[in-house]
Amino acid sequence: MTTVVKIGGARAVDPAGALADVASLTDEDEDVAVVHGGSTAVDETLERLGIEPEYVETPSGVVGRFTDEDTMEVFEMVFGHLNTQLVAGLQSQGVDAVGLNGVDGKLLYGPRKSAVRVMDDGKRKIKRGDHSGTIKQVNSDLLETLFADGYTPVASPPMAGKDDEEIVPVNTDADRSAAHIAGAVDATLVLLTDVAGIYADPDDPDTLIESVETADEWAALEDAAEGFMERKVMAIQEAIEGGADEVVVADANADDPILSALDGGGTHVYASALSDTADETTADDNADTTEGDT
Repeated sequence: MTTVVKIGGARAVDPAGALADVASLTDEDEDVAVVHGGSTAVDETLERLGIEPEYVETPSGVVGRFTDEDTMEVFEMVFGHLNTQLVAGLQSQGVDAVGLNGVDGKLLYGPRKSAVRVMDDGKRKIKRGDHSGTIKQVNSDLLETLFADGYTPVASPPMAGKDDEEIVPVNTDADRSAAHIAGAVDATLVLLTDVAGIYADPDDPDTLIESVETADEWAALEDAAEGFMERKVMAIQEAIEGGADEVVVADANADDPILSALDGGGTHVYASALSDTADETTADDNADTTEGDT
C-alpha cells in the first residue's frame, strides 16, 4: 500500500506524531510520501520583514493568498527551511527521507497564472502580478524511483510553472499538491489538520462526518465544508478523480495520527462517493491560483 500524508502548516499542528507514524509505516516496507504546507510560517516571516500578506477572494467565494514577487521570495525561503526540518526529523526516526519541492524534476508542473479573477467591493476584477500555477502533471516516475530505492520523499510547493518558454517557481496549494501526488501514485491520501475531520456543523466537533460513500453523502459533505475545509474538499475530489482510492481528513495532534486515521479515525471519503459527481472545471476555477494551507 502507498500512503501520501499531508502535514498542515497551521501553528496548532505538531508534526512529531506524524513523523513517528511515517517511521512505523516505512519499517513495515510501506511506501510513504509526505507533503507539507507552511502558510502560517510564511505570514509570520512576512510580518517580521514588514510585508503585509495579501489575501483575495475568488468569484466563487474562496479566499487565498495573492503571491506577488516579494511574497514568492519569502515563500521559497520558508518552505525550504520547513522541508529541511521535516527531513531531519524523519532521519532522526531512522527514515531515509529526501526533500523535494515541486520544481525538482518538475515533480509538480503546469502553467503559471500571472493574472487571477478576484472580487473587489462586490465587483469582479482581474488582478495581475501573481506568482501561482495550476498543477497539470506529476512526475510519478521520480516518486516511484525513490520508493524503489528505499527513500521517503518529503515534498512541498512551489511548483514548476511554465511561463512562455521558461520554468519559474510559483505558488500552489499544499493540500491540492498532495491530492495530485496521491492520485498519480494511486495512494491513500491522509490530510492531517488541526481538527478531528469534517463536521456536519462546523462549530460542533460532535458532528464529525465519519464516512462518505455515496453521491448524496458527498453533496452533504460539500455543504458542510466552510473556510479552509472548502479547500480540503477540493483536494479530496482531485485526489479521487486522479486515481486515489480513499482520502482521510484527520487530526494531526491525535495519538498516532496517521495510523489511527488509516484505522478508521477522522473523515473517510471513498471513490464511490464521486462516481457520478465529477466537476473538474469548478475545482480549477475555485482555487488553483492561491495558497491556503492549514
